[in-house]
Amino acid sequence: MPNPYADLLATIPVERREVEVLGATTAYWVYGDDDAVTTIVAVHGFRGEHHGLEPVVAHLPGIRVVSPDLPGFGETATLAGRAHDLEGYAAWLRAFVESVAPDAVVLGHSFGSIVASAAVASGLPTPKLILVNPIGAPALEGPRGILTRLAVFYYLAGARLPRAVGDSLLRNGLIVRVMSNAMAKTRDPELRRFVHEQHDTYFSRFADRDVLHEAFVTSVSHDVREFAPRIAQPTLLIAAERDDITPIEAERHLATLFPDAELVEIPDVGHLIHYETPRAAASAIREFLGA
Repeated sequence: MPNPYADLLATIPVERREVEVLGATTAYWVYGDDDAVTTIVAVHGFRGEHHGLEPVVAHLPGIRVVSPDLPGFGETATLAGRAHDLEGYAAWLRAFVESVAPDAVVLGHSFGSIVASAAVASGLPTPKLILVNPIGAPALEGPRGILTRLAVFYYLAGARLPRAVGDSLLRNGLIVRVMSNAMAKTRDPELRRFVHEQHDTYFSRFADRDVLHEAFVTSVSHDVREFAPRIAQPTLLIAAERDDITPIEAERHLATLFPDAELVEIPDVGHLIHYETPRAAASAIREFLGA
């Protein structure tokens, strides 16, 4: 399926790089020029990898975006001798930013919003924080809490079945498509096919079932509310009015928990702002950064 954002993305230079972080190799991609005035470190969501945020990057020419794959996903190695829990991911992000892009603006999408918030609340220096589709309430309490509970059993089964069977279950294309259909809100058939193809291609690029299960448990055991009061930096929340994971009412409440936050609501989209409405997200980011 043709990428609807390919032409825009093609105008932005990109380079793959690697760096040793906490004893393991992190793969990351740099979009834009190294001498750009503004740099954003962008952290993707659960089961994804850096490709998922490219539609937003495509709408941010002139801004340098550093986009790593989370440990255990995409091309980044698993955490060395550490659990893939929130403490591990937050420590990794602090070390990565300090090594590659100190004092960059930090952006987190979905699960990445939890990791980014935890890292900033625990001391990661950044002038501003951007959270896209932030997890602003317990996932099990969202509009589709029943589906989330089913997901708990799904990931638990994948972790406990014989390894070959469990791995096959977790990478099952039909189940990935069910997840994709549940999240997509667009009625544009071509854009919908693009979303499904992205999930088909990148949603199963995790290291192994143990990492995936640890990351899933982390994603449903925490939310941004834990860290909001301790984040003094100006924060932008970009929320979807039809998000099935965190309802918009919870996002509005989340915004009140930060000392300094503003909320941008995007209509007619759910948990896939980065795929379905990246232009609107990028516009909000540019205004927030004064770019």
